Amino acid sequence: MRAGDYLIYKLSDQMKGCTKIDAELFRKLDVKRGLRNEDGTGVLVGLTNIGNVVGYQRCEDGSLTPIEGRLYFRGYEIADLVNAILTEKRFGFEEVAYLLLSGHLPDKEEVEAFHTLLVDNMALEKNTLLHIIELEGHDIMNILSRSVLEFYTFDENPDDISKENLMRQSIELMSKMPTIIAYAYNMLRHGELGRSLHIRHPQKDLSFAENFLFMLKGKDYTALEARTLDLMLILHSEHGGGNNSTFTVRVTSSSGTDTYSSIAAGIGSLKGPKHGGANLKVSDMIEYLKSHVHDWYNEDEIVSHLEGILEGTEMDGQKLIYGIGHAVYTLSDPRAVLLKKLAGELAAEKGRIREYEFLQRIERLAIETVYRIKGHKKTLCANVDFYSGFVYDMIGIPRDIYTPLFAMSRIVGWCAHRNEELNFVGRRIIRPAYKCVTDEREYVEIKKR
Repeated sequence: MRAGDYLIYKLSDQMKGCTKIDAELFRKLDVKRGLRNEDGTGVLVGLTNIGNVVGYQRCEDGSLTPIEGRLYFRGYEIADLVNAILTEKRFGFEEVAYLLLSGHLPDKEEVEAFHTLLVDNMALEKNTLLHIIELEGHDIMNILSRSVLEFYTFDENPDDISKENLMRQSIELMSKMPTIIAYAYNMLRHGELGRSLHIRHPQKDLSFAENFLFMLKGKDYTALEARTLDLMLILHSEHGGGNNSTFTVRVTSSSGTDTYSSIAAGIGSLKGPKHGGANLKVSDMIEYLKSHVHDWYNEDEIVSHLEGILEGTEMDGQKLIYGIGHAVYTLSDPRAVLLKKLAGELAAEKGRIREYEFLQRIERLAIETVYRIKGHKKTLCANVDFYSGFVYDMIGIPRDIYTPLFAMSRIVGWCAHRNEELNFVGRRIIRPAYKCVTDEREYVEIKKR
């Protein structure tokens, strides 16, 4: 045992005792645990013009009626934006990012100018590039966070929160995310697997999604792969002000801190397995079922394993079917609906239709199994994470960057919300209350303890 290990053990054991709080007190004192109401809806803590997540309708008697999910960016429904982009078979992430940052739906010339601005800002400062190459470690989210914080040192006006400076910082951070992630993964691949280290520079004639794929793996991607990644970036770019990472950005921004510190905090939040890291949990579950279900067409066998997962006797013992259910959406997650459609097209291109149909079977049977075992207290649907890992795998994106890709797209929403938070008239620092339930105690002199 190392010196100090015993004390650490003793302190941790004492910590276990002092962190216990009677669960009944939360109900008695009407504490909104997790900022959630009793019916599972979020506590209203702010107003925004940016995104709206709709999953239910509140009736006059206060009850909730499940409805098909809808997601709005600046008042435009995501399905309308995406379907237009898919119909025209073009890239749309730049257009959606412009909309989220400015509140304005751009015309063709504005989109082209914005694309040029993004590509012009993709290159990294030499010192940042060298630090990424020198970094050792397996977690690219941590490298991403560290790199974002490092940008503070290269910014001539890092603490300026004027709207012009905030927009400049937003564009530069958004532009550099794909470069950091691609370079960091290639360094990881080089260090861990002994593969050749490739540093590819962004290309002016490639879209945001194409540039990422090019910097990651060269020209080894299809047009459908690039358009599917573009869709993924759109779907993950914004999801209202109440999701954990965006709320983290708004809380830190309300203190007046710099953009880099605030965005790094958002990255830290997104990294969690209950938030952005959830796609990895879904991928683990799908891989588990693929290897344990001998007949992918036998629904009884699939249900048997799903029951085992819910009962905690299979997989990780957490009694959770990952990718099923959402905090707001009930009948459907509009992001999952849109992604599922393109996932089918990509599966056909890759010869993986059998696997795609297996996922569809799991999706349907998982919801039925949860209802049968746990009851119908909450209306469930597959969320966007259910298909995202499968889509990333078909595109050829490694697991190490599933969650960093989420950050690469969500940074647009983070910056939009930060800019809104800092430009509110009469804005106030966010400071909710915690009630202390520890009894008062008399001080005891150290010699008498």
